[in-house]
Amino acid sequence: MPVKLPWLKGVFPALVTPFDKNEDIDEDALRALVRHLLPHVDGFVPCGTTGEFPYMTPEEQKRVIAIVAEEAAGKGPVIAGTGAAGTKEAILLTRNAKAVGADACLVVTPFFLHPSDKGIYQHFYDVAASVDIPILLYNIPQVVDAYLPRTVVEDLSDIPNIVGLKDSSGNLTYTMEVLETVQGRIDVFIGHDEVVVPALAGGCTGMILASANVYPEVWQKVYAAVQEGRIEEARALQMQVQKLSRIFCRHGGGLAVKQALNMMGIKVGRARRPLKVGGSLIQEDRAEIQMELERVGKIPVEDTPFEPPAGPLEGRFADLGLSAEQVRSARLRVGSGAGGKGSESAQIDLIVGPKDGILGEVFALQVTYPRHGYEALTTIEEPNLTVRPSTLIVPTAELKNLRQANMIYGPAQAAVARAIVDALEAGIIPRSAMDTHVMLAQTSVHPKAVDRHALYQAVLRAAGAAIGQAFGVA
Repeated sequence: MPVKLPWLKGVFPALVTPFDKNEDIDEDALRALVRHLLPHVDGFVPCGTTGEFPYMTPEEQKRVIAIVAEEAAGKGPVIAGTGAAGTKEAILLTRNAKAVGADACLVVTPFFLHPSDKGIYQHFYDVAASVDIPILLYNIPQVVDAYLPRTVVEDLSDIPNIVGLKDSSGNLTYTMEVLETVQGRIDVFIGHDEVVVPALAGGCTGMILASANVYPEVWQKVYAAVQEGRIEEARALQMQVQKLSRIFCRHGGGLAVKQALNMMGIKVGRARRPLKVGGSLIQEDRAEIQMELERVGKIPVEDTPFEPPAGPLEGRFADLGLSAEQVRSARLRVGSGAGGKGSESAQIDLIVGPKDGILGEVFALQVTYPRHGYEALTTIEEPNLTVRPSTLIVPTAELKNLRQANMIYGPAQAAVARAIVDALEAGIIPRSAMDTHVMLAQTSVHPKAVDRHALYQAVLRAAGAAIGQAFGVA
């Protein structure tokens, strides 16, 4: 029977591997990362998926494990990633890891050419029999393209030095089935950052996570809360970092985590080729990472000046080519409303007029000759269903990235549409105006807005107020 290891529990970061500009291992950066994490973690896992092990030579992996073991000596155990597509290489890597001070090894399911269940069992059996060191199995079907069969895990759990399983599938059905079948003979670690709380509550012993490079102290609080039965507190803690955890899980782990660490001033370089920022991790994702790091207090909030249009309402439409005098002489209806608070606040400045008048001409020009960064968008309630009166949403702040565009052309667009429909149903907008008038909604949304639901509610409130004022109901 496997021997239970008292230290095999808690929070273990799946370490990134720092590389310099020449893509060589940056030893100083690796040591600094380990020292940074030591006060907050229970151990380390170098050379795993987040550590980009497929892009490293056996000698490089051996060196990385040795560095981590040196820095962590006497302070935390090291579980070295020693997985490989072939059994002979996995044995070599596992022997190397033991030789340089690893306390255990993490061995992934054989990949690329997929063996039978019997071949998978034999692979792990041969590795475990060849090296006297504790072994953790590693299930990560997202990259291996196959699950580690539950029946194989059950059979392997009787081998003395196979002591655990890291499950990175995110499939809680699989996780619970393994927990049920191994019956405590081996420890199960959750390796998918998005499902930590339910996995721990279900019986997992700990976690090996990419995000533990970035906010291990949050996971320590989660772990303690679950162990003490404070599930609601654990759930709230996970929700604070859920968006970042999702980004890390769905964008290759190491690539996104390195972006976050670099933003935090912990320099770990870039991922090795062929991984590339701008390909697997687009500009919008990087902006999301930055704002989420600001939100959870990992980096200072970047000062982003934002002031919605102010002054007399008739004069706020100059960027549309309408002077205050033109607004008054054409007897155009105007209204303004605000809603929300902080970065999820919004202001709508609305102008309404006949489609056969000057506002109709402005409407057509905005559609035909869009201004870069301020592109107007037709308001739709659902795909292919525009609202009436025909309405354009026009951003007042330049859209500098896809994330900002998605906030304007997503929740803001939906909220303006809903406000128009509600106003029609309430009789605020007369039915006679549906086909005879057009509207332009100058939409001011903070560039730092991240909460789509909160922004929707803010714009809905602002648009409702603007419509009411424009049609004399406010």
